[in-house]
Amino acid sequence: MSVSRKALVILCSAMIVISCVACKKEGAAERAGRNIDEATNSAGKKIKESAEKAGNKIEEAGKKVKESAK
Repeated sequence: MSVSRKALVILCSAMIVISCVACKKEGAAERAGRNIDEATNSAGKKIKESAEKAGNKIEEAGKKVKESAK
């Protein structure tokens, strides 16, 4: 392998290593995306909890209606 080819291989290897290290840094877009994901998950959990509570109340009301119709 010639000297210029070895230099090219070393340069490409160094660029790959540097790009991998640089990718580990979290930028503003990544932080914003993570915050959006967390907010969406949190909202989804709260909606599910509210829907379950509403469903339980509806079932209780249905039972009361049945009991009062007897």
